[in-house]
Amino acid sequence: MKLALLLNVIDPRIGGVMIMGDRGTGKSTTIRALADLLPGIDVVSGDPYNSSPVDPDLQSSEVRQLIDNGGDLETEERKVPMVDLPLGATEDRLCGTIDIEKALSEGVRAFEPGLLAKANRGLLYVDEVNLLDDHLVDVLLDSAASGWNTVEREGVSVRHPARFVLIGSGNPEEGELRPQLLDRFGMSVEVRTVRDPELRVKVVDQRTAFDSDPDSFSVSSESDQQSLQKKVVEAQERLQKVKMDDDLRLSISAVCSELDVDGLRGDIVTNRAARALAAFESRTEVSEEDVARVISCSLRHRLRKDPLEQVDSGDRVVKAFCKIFERSENNDLSDFELSAVE
Repeated sequence: MKLALLLNVIDPRIGGVMIMGDRGTGKSTTIRALADLLPGIDVVSGDPYNSSPVDPDLQSSEVRQLIDNGGDLETEERKVPMVDLPLGATEDRLCGTIDIEKALSEGVRAFEPGLLAKANRGLLYVDEVNLLDDHLVDVLLDSAASGWNTVEREGVSVRHPARFVLIGSGNPEEGELRPQLLDRFGMSVEVRTVRDPELRVKVVDQRTAFDSDPDSFSVSSESDQQSLQKKVVEAQERLQKVKMDDDLRLSISAVCSELDVDGLRGDIVTNRAARALAAFESRTEVSEEDVARVISCSLRHRLRKDPLEQVDSGDRVVKAFCKIFERSENNDLSDFELSAVE
């Protein structure tokens, strides 16, 4: 889970993460902690879309118009936005709507940005995404894929950047996402409850320490936090230099073909995730081991399965990988699968 989240931060084009698992396994806690790990971003002051002062693809139409007119941009540093989408949210709240107050008081049609605008250049988290209305999930996935949100309301047409890392979590016991929606998430991981008593005690002790003195607990982990933040930033800068051998790319596509994966998203995501992992580990060449660690997360939710079957455990992906890459299958496939998400 942590690796999948970090890889999406390094390369948001991977397409987000779907995290399914037992209740009380720290899914929401881990995701919300991700925003604190990221360095601040420079934005245009007063802009509701977190527009970048330098990248036209991350600028609202108002900012681009100001630049075209020769105006000066005032900038400020903001924390990377972390937006929670509640289950009861409406499409207007998500996409934006007409500012009724301004329409009544000033007689002008004005747009009031929604959560997609607030999440631009940040993280958008949907807890219990499997319980969210399908039409809202469609809007989310379309915006995440295109990087833009277009709104047509009462004669007002607005198009603004909405480039964010989409993260969804849920409990499979409460229902599954439609396969065509699940396929739109870049990666999928499954979180299980820790069974080792020593690890469980460690989690309890850390939670107790945080409850007793949150400030001291935060200070004690600050050096590790800064070290990981530095590693992520360096990986983002290194990503464009990472190369992948042609034979490795052919083998990835051969695995997808062997598994009869619909479409080409599986190939694309596996390539991007493997490159992000190499960058994260300070390398500029993707290895076979990189592919082995990310391919299960990238493909397991794209497999055709029996309607009565839960989300595939990853065994089929592991078997196909071992066949194409000519590796001997381990006696315990779960050990191999675990290495993919550690």
